[in-house]
Amino acid sequence: MKIITTVREMQAEARRIRSAGRIIGFVPTMGFLHAGHLSLIRTAREKADIIVLSIYVNPTQFGPDEDLSRYPRDFDRDEEMARRAGVDILFYPSDSEIYPPGHRTFVEVEDITRRLCGASRPAHFRGVTTIVAKLFHAVQPHVAVFGQKDAQQAIVIRRMAKDLNFDVEIAVAPIVREPDGLAMSSRNTYLSPDERRDALALYESLRLAEERIRSGERNAGVIIESVAAHIRSKTHNRIDYVACVDAETLDPLETVSGRVLIALAVSTGRTRLIDNIILDV
Repeated sequence: MKIITTVREMQAEARRIRSAGRIIGFVPTMGFLHAGHLSLIRTAREKADIIVLSIYVNPTQFGPDEDLSRYPRDFDRDEEMARRAGVDILFYPSDSEIYPPGHRTFVEVEDITRRLCGASRPAHFRGVTTIVAKLFHAVQPHVAVFGQKDAQQAIVIRRMAKDLNFDVEIAVAPIVREPDGLAMSSRNTYLSPDERRDALALYESLRLAEERIRSGERNAGVIIESVAAHIRSKTHNRIDYVACVDAETLDPLETVSGRVLIALAVSTGRTRLIDNIILDV
């Protein structure tokens, strides 16, 4: 596995790989890898010859009171996991490499970034789209793999790639869960044992929503309230949002039909967690 730390070297390597007729698969991460990330690598391997994994904790997608300074980091552990997973290139740039002095340019997708997570984190997606655009320019992938757990992010990135004519396929891999159903996340390490138990209500509530829909309930408001009530029943949970939206446009639904995304964001203690399911109704 080759470790690259500069954009210039990454671009040169990408040109060499492309000129040899090989397919580049890309998995962008913020590190502290877990089984969810490994599933993204496996998905990329199914589609590509050379796998590039990036590790970069992007400061522009964190708000002023969020967890940038305490976000878990362990490069040595990540390097070993990436190597064992068969990653070919580990791209590990510094802040000054990504945002050189005098940086003033950002990429912004309108409308869909103001909903769901964007409503309470107004600068978040501008940071996400900017860093992903920068990484695409550095890595020059044929395919990039994102996780379904960040459903809104995947939709936003797909929109950005289409609107800016990036020559890259955006693939979305399923959520990977702990045995008890909690969606895998680097932030799960923040949870105390009691908070960890209360966080199980997120996936339980989504399963409850799925059961109600399969039983014939079509009123989105009723479904949302049943999800919220179950989450609120646990002491440490505080709801940011529960939403029932179109899975392509993120438009809110009154009546559940078509391809539906039920998404939620909940603070369990001080830790903000997200989860979702997609149903074809």
